[in-house]
Amino acid sequence: MKNPYSLVFGIEPSQYISRIAQTEQVMQSFLEDTQRLFMITGVRGSGKTVFLSGIKDKFEKLDDWITIELSTERNMLEGLAGKLSSREKLKGVFEKAEINLSFLGLGIEIKGAPPVTDIEVALQKMLMALKKEKKRILVLVDEAVNNPYVREFASIFQIMIRDGLPLYLLMTGLFENIDDIQNEKNLTFLHRAPKLKLGPLSIGTMAANYRNKLGVDTDTSLEMAQMTKGYSYAFQVLGYVAWENKCNLEDAKILLKQYLEEYVYDKIWSELSEKDKRILYAIVNTPSRKIFDVREKLDMRSNEFTPYKKRLIRKGIVADEDGYAKLTLPLLDEFIIENYYE
Repeated sequence: MKNPYSLVFGIEPSQYISRIAQTEQVMQSFLEDTQRLFMITGVRGSGKTVFLSGIKDKFEKLDDWITIELSTERNMLEGLAGKLSSREKLKGVFEKAEINLSFLGLGIEIKGAPPVTDIEVALQKMLMALKKEKKRILVLVDEAVNNPYVREFASIFQIMIRDGLPLYLLMTGLFENIDDIQNEKNLTFLHRAPKLKLGPLSIGTMAANYRNKLGVDTDTSLEMAQMTKGYSYAFQVLGYVAWENKCNLEDAKILLKQYLEEYVYDKIWSELSEKDKRILYAIVNTPSRKIFDVREKLDMRSNEFTPYKKRLIRKGIVADEDGYAKLTLPLLDEFIIENYYE
């Protein structure tokens, strides 16, 4: 029998624990037109891409919605126009509206109608035609970064929704990348956009999954789920290695640590500043884990320490629980001890 868990990033595994509340929030907000944009953040491996795919699957089942995925590595306006014009079911709508897209190389030529020569104008006409047909367009962008294509698209998106065009946007990205985009001086409207942070999965739901798929007892399944700290990628890895090793938890833990280090933690660690690393090292070497004691160990005043703490929290690495610092990712404390050098 095939292993039901997956080690591959970015695809929806067969054993997928849905985020019901956050999915419903996005769905209802778009369907009721109370929001046009959501930004999804989370640490690497928290399930952002899978969450995006789940939303896409739901909207693709609705007759009046059109879903379009765009890459941030090419012109996104051209990508949107090209993907809309290539849909066989939509060509008739654009032909009926006499939108001549031949100049832009989009394959729709209307005799007697002047060709549209500007991509923004073309999109406005296309979206207006779709609006008349009561269609709505959901654009999905995975792992957004602050580059010229994203800035241009976000700027035009703002104009189009202000003009009442039926355009919606769901964007995922690491905290620092989303924050960087929001801080662009010409994109201040993004600060008002709802930002959902993907936190830990339900420990109880994960334990139930392990029981059902691996056949382990209640205590073992709960121990496994707690070992992951609710981290989405760890849930998949632990299930995968436990299946392959017939649920030998000691061996599974060793392999889990190896996968997390090689596929996630090495990258996270490389993106931290030296001060971030020093603070994390101080946290794991403070027995009480009390933030006051961590500051004392570092000889840092509160106003100096707080910005670093907030950034580590936003990155999804640390949580502040009633004045105590908690690492949110499984086995990260061992990784920090092994990889920090003064």
